[in-house]
Amino acid sequence: MKPTFVFRSLVVTSLTAFLLTSCDSTPRERQEIVREEARKLDTAASRAAAKLRVAGRRAARFDSVSRARTRQPLDEAATATFTSQLLGTYADVEKLTPTTIEPAFVQFMQQVRAKRRAWTQRDWDYATAISRRLNAQFRALRLDIKGRDELHIRALQTEFTTLETSRDVKDLGQAMKKQ
Repeated sequence: MKPTFVFRSLVVTSLTAFLLTSCDSTPRERQEIVREEARKLDTAASRAAAKLRVAGRRAARFDSVSRARTRQPLDEAATATFTSQLLGTYADVEKLTPTTIEPAFVQFMQQVRAKRRAWTQRDWDYATAISRRLNAQFRALRLDIKGRDELHIRALQTEFTTLETSRDVKDLGQAMKKQ
C-alpha cells in the first residue's frame, strides 16, 4: 500500500471520528480525540518517511553501482562480437554509406528487439556503444540521406532509447525491492 494512500485514509478517518464525536462530547473529550488522531498521523508519517529513506538509499546504491560499471572500459573483443551479432553485414559502421545506413539501423533494432530481454546491464552498455557509433556515422552522412530514411532512422533511434531507458527503470525498480 502506498504511503500517500495510508496518510489520506488516516486523515479521512480522523476527521470522520472527530465529526461523529463532536455532537455528543465535551470540548475536553474532543481535544483528546484530536490528540490521539494526530499521534496516529505522526506515526503513519514516520513510517512513510522511513520507507522513503530506505528507497532513497537503495536508489543511491543502484546509481553508484551503475556509475562504477559504466566507468569500466568495454572489452574490445566483446564489442566486436556484439557489433557482429547486432549489425551482421553492416558491422563496419565507419564504411556505411547514405544508402546503407538505414538498413544498418533496421538490422540493429531487429536484433536489439530480439535479444534485449536476456541482456544484462553490461550487455546494454555494449549495445549503447554500438548505437553511438551508428549515430556518429548517421550525423556524418545526414546531409546525403533521403528524408524518409532519415525519419525512419530517427524513429529507430528513439525506440532504442526507449528500450534502454525502460530496462534502466526496470532494474532500478528491482533494486528498490531488494533488501
